Amino acid sequence: MRIGILTGGGDAPGLNGVIEAAGKTLLSLGHQVIGIRDGFEGVFAGQVFPIEAPFLEGLHSHAGTALGTSNKCGTEGREAEFLECYKKLNLDGLIVAGGDGTFNGLKSFKNDIHLIGVPKTIDNDLAGTDITFGYDTACSVVAESVDALRYTAHAHKRVMVIEVMGRTAGWIALGGGMSAYADVILIPERPFHREELKKFILEKKNTQRGLVCVVSEGAFAEGESPEVAFHVPEAPQPERLGGIGESMAHWVQHSTDWESRHIVLGHLQRSKPPTTTDRFLTLAMGVQVAQLVHQKDWFKAAVYRQGVVQVAPLEELMQPPRLVDPNHRWVKMAQAVGIYI
Repeated sequence: MRIGILTGGGDAPGLNGVIEAAGKTLLSLGHQVIGIRDGFEGVFAGQVFPIEAPFLEGLHSHAGTALGTSNKCGTEGREAEFLECYKKLNLDGLIVAGGDGTFNGLKSFKNDIHLIGVPKTIDNDLAGTDITFGYDTACSVVAESVDALRYTAHAHKRVMVIEVMGRTAGWIALGGGMSAYADVILIPERPFHREELKKFILEKKNTQRGLVCVVSEGAFAEGESPEVAFHVPEAPQPERLGGIGESMAHWVQHSTDWESRHIVLGHLQRSKPPTTTDRFLTLAMGVQVAQLVHQKDWFKAAVYRQGVVQVAPLEELMQPPRLVDPNHRWVKMAQAVGIYI
């Protein structure tokens, strides 16, 4: 068969591992592998190329995606055009590594395109899977940053506010902040109370030289709304959040008279080579989706559940985002060691 591979949405450490594992397995099974450039944009533009073994060698250790990706191009309102362009590629099936936006953009093509899915997002908020690849790497970046910035916070008697990714889900802030024992973690699912937080920070000011706060870009105070940095009108999610780190640093300094600075980690969370955990996960997922293709078991996905990679209906990835339960066990663990969350 002639099988396409597409990566959609934001890049995530481990995408290249999926491409390498799926590509090598498909080639070994006698199939032709076609790379699609830049997500849905590549389908519309017909930008494809044959993937051979030399192209795949060593991809797993690289960040980003060798195919390119895009989170600015959707299918809504262009379904007929997308399907027409897809048919011109003469593919027998399509492996897609993407997040909720990517899979929702493909939902209407169940009867027209032979699809196999791989759940992908560093935010770890995709329904249908216990964990997504790239999340462990993103958390490692956050944890390393907290550990490093704690030294300068204590050296200068400052508060360091670290803004991390997380529009509606606070998994990165929670996982990365908790693993590095940040003093404060603010996530969208638990709007914070300004007076309570102020009291906590003032108490810390009397007992330690510095303080580190990790805040999701979508976090907000009770009675307020997330901060919007800018808009991308043509994108499936036009509002791009950001700015909470800077505003929190100003608020902390004004409210507590404790000198504060902010840092936005931004795309550093996406740009590191995948951790060993993410490499294991993407190798297993890549092999699984290739085997699904070989068996012509379409509209399925490789997901991680109960410690192993399993097969699930692709529709299960097309549900609303999986948010942090406000009383999740990780929240309780963070509170047990004195972290404000």
